[in-house]
Amino acid sequence: MNTHQITTPTGSTTSPVPEGPTTTAVPAGPAASAAPVSEGLAGVPLALTALKRRDFVSDQEVRWCPGCGDYSILSTFQAVLPELGIARENAVVISGIGCSSRFPYYMNAYGMHSIHGRAPAIATGVAIARPDLAVFVMTGDGDALSIGGNHLIHAMRRNINLTIILFNNEIYGLTKGQYSPTSAQGLVTKSSPMGSVDYPFNPLSVALGAGCTFVGRAIDSDRKGLDATLRAAAKHRGTSFVEVFQNCPIFNDGAYGDIKGPDAADHLVRLADGEPVLLGADGSRGVVRDPVSGALTSASVEEVGIDHILVHDSHREDPSLAFELSHLTDSGQITQTPIGIFRDVVKPAYDDMVRDQLTRAAGDHNSPEDRDDALQTLLNGVDNWTVTEDGQVIEN
Repeated sequence: MNTHQITTPTGSTTSPVPEGPTTTAVPAGPAASAAPVSEGLAGVPLALTALKRRDFVSDQEVRWCPGCGDYSILSTFQAVLPELGIARENAVVISGIGCSSRFPYYMNAYGMHSIHGRAPAIATGVAIARPDLAVFVMTGDGDALSIGGNHLIHAMRRNINLTIILFNNEIYGLTKGQYSPTSAQGLVTKSSPMGSVDYPFNPLSVALGAGCTFVGRAIDSDRKGLDATLRAAAKHRGTSFVEVFQNCPIFNDGAYGDIKGPDAADHLVRLADGEPVLLGADGSRGVVRDPVSGALTSASVEEVGIDHILVHDSHREDPSLAFELSHLTDSGQITQTPIGIFRDVVKPAYDDMVRDQLTRAAGDHNSPEDRDDALQTLLNGVDNWTVTEDGQVIEN
């Protein structure tokens, strides 16, 4: 397996000059960091001519199993990037290890196939050093939530300006079918022949618990919903986390059968900001809060009235409601699965604040004296004192 593999927009690992439209140059480093916190792509150069999906398709053979959900995620992502309008050479895709992590090879953009679980850490460095880049992390349920769990939660806690897309097939596919951190309890696999006894992670709950400012969920086969969620995630400033339900036809086929089959509409809850949370294809039932237990449950819209149905608010600062929605099916009373954008709030991005500190610490680059004073102030710190010749201690 190749690790630390760097790919370029020409599909080659050696060519440093990307083909395609010329772009307006934007300086890298602290000077380019003054972007509004609500604009995820601020500072990223735009393409001077319109791009199409084919411009982001590399010349590499796509090597996933026939029927794998990764194909539709790749196709949708390649179609979303030109819609964003950014220059191709300013998009970066970083992955870890796993089936999903082959992603950078198939993108005609810059990228890196890195090491197991460390994609968020590498992406953090890229995002801080280069505010003129749109940074995307491609990872899987095993890569992100097992060995990479530490790196994932701290990237989200810090609110670094990058987009993390987690392919969740609830299995270790590349290593041939062991149970993963999201596998259903009782799942029989090569590493759990009597059924897994682990309690699975809920990726959205992990993201919300870590304070992630944008949290969404989509399905590989739902092109419209996946497209809309990925576009919104890319435009959000701060860490965006999108879980994609992705079918593995070889080692865990049918894991999402109910929400991907002909009756999928009956099993989905499509969250829409400012709209009541309705269940099923006909919307005859909705989500309400039980007045006694306080738990979310369902009720007939006709009986309780539409005004009593819970209204979705993804911009709510308090993540508790989004957390409840991520566990909507846990009670067993509601069998529908919510998809869409669970949380989308504004908060200063870590990398913007780091670059701001670097700018202030460096002083005025046009004034050597100011730069010297700024450096001395930084070296002095905030906890220092001066000892005079007569032994007096003076706090500075």
